[in-house]
This record gives sequence, C-alpha cells and structure tokens, in this order.
Amino acid sequence: MNAFSPINPAVPAGSALRFYRLYPDARLPERADRAAGGSMPVRAFRYCEAMTTASSFGWYVFVPMDFSLMWDGEDIFWHCALLDDWTLLCAAQLPAMSDLFDIMAPPGLAGCSPPFLTTLAEPGTVQIWSGLAVRSAADWSLHVRAPANLPMPGGFVAYEGIVETDRWFGPLFTNIRLTRTNAPVVFRTDMPLMQVQPLPRAILAEAMQNNIPAPGEIAAFGPDDWRDLAETLTPPGHPGRYAAAVRKRARGRCPFGGA
Repeated sequence: MNAFSPINPAVPAGSALRFYRLYPDARLPERADRAAGGSMPVRAFRYCEAMTTASSFGWYVFVPMDFSLMWDGEDIFWHCALLDDWTLLCAAQLPAMSDLFDIMAPPGLAGCSPPFLTTLAEPGTVQIWSGLAVRSAADWSLHVRAPANLPMPGGFVAYEGIVETDRWFGPLFTNIRLTRTNAPVVFRTDMPLMQVQPLPRAILAEAMQNNIPAPGEIAAFGPDDWRDLAETLTPPGHPGRYAAAVRKRARGRCPFGGA
C-alpha cells in the first residue's frame, strides 16, 4: 500500500479537509491560534472577537525543513544545513524525497516527485512546497494565504490563492516574492508559512459576488435599524459585549455537523 495515501482517500465525514504527508519529516498542520502565536495585544485578545476569529480560522502550514534564500536582484540562491555553501536555485528536492517517491509511487509516476523549491519567471519569486498534499470535501475550496494577524519575518511577502481542492488533488504549496536583496531570508519549521482556510465554493460564484445590493440611505432607516445601531453605538456596559455575544451564540455549534 502507498505509504502516503490513506486507506479511504475521501475526506472524512464532518471534516472540510484531509491533509496527506508525502514527505515523512514534514511538520503536520496545526489549528491556527486565536492569539496569533501570542503576538496579539492582550486587549485585542480579550475584547476583539473579530480579530481572534480571523486569527483562528483554518490551519497553520509550515515549511518541511529549515532553509534560507538570498536574492541578488537577478538570481536566487538557497542554503540549508546539508549544503556547504549558497547554491544557485532553479529547482530543489527535499532530502531523499525523489527516491522515496519513486519507490512508493506507481511506475507511471516515477520521476514526478514535487520539487521543494522552484524559482518562477517573475523576478525574486519562489514556489515553496510544504511536503503535504490536501483534498477538500465536495464543493469546498481552499484559501491559501499568509497567517492572519501574525507578524512575519521580513524579506518576503506571500501571494494568496484559492484552489478547488475537491477537484484538484496535488501538492500544498505557496508562492512568495522576495523583497530583500543581498541578505539571507530565513525560513524555519517553527514559524507558519501559510494559513489554509476552507471555503464553500458557492460564496465564490460570480453571480453572488456581482450581486451588490443598492446602498440604503439613512433617511430610510426604520425603527429596527435605529434600535440595532443604538445597541452598537451606545457605550456598552463592558468592552467585551460583542465578544461575549458571539461566543455565546457559537457555543456548541460545528460548521460541518456534529457536536
């Protein structure tokens, strides 16, 4: 049996995603943190439910090994503990990954191991593979983005993408653009590289996104509108009123069914 394919490849009931570890040493995803890795201000963590909800939506994904990149404005070089010196980067495999893949995969896929690092055509851009693959439940897509509200190391920015992972099963990667030249940019396994968030594909439909309701005018406010606005604008009895209401409403609810 293929070591990195589960017995049942379908996404389990009650789940939005299933992750697959193709590279044995890859760090497994972790639930994103409401406190953004402890970096969120205490007052925001206590009272700003909007911020903590955004921070905890989805899972952190990490690089599978420590490494560094350096861009001289034209070429990109990389370095890790297994290399004696900086090496020009075009494409690089994870240690022993290509041999493992060829042993485990069917003959027709020999030589098709996903690359760990790949330079792209745009200046200073690199594709980084997590060592994982991912599949989502039917009619769910995957939003791949930088970690929400988590301060990232300098020297690069991550692109965002939304992938139909219920139809496209493949390596979980992200693309980054280096913003620093002639100095190392360090990537560590203890720092999330990306945050992945499942999205129901229905909300991405063009018809829904193009259906922008005509804005209402304040002159048309009714009693219910003024009452609801007053509840928001009136100084609350305590600063965490919204947070308390959201937590109470969400208690015991699961978006995919179950307790």
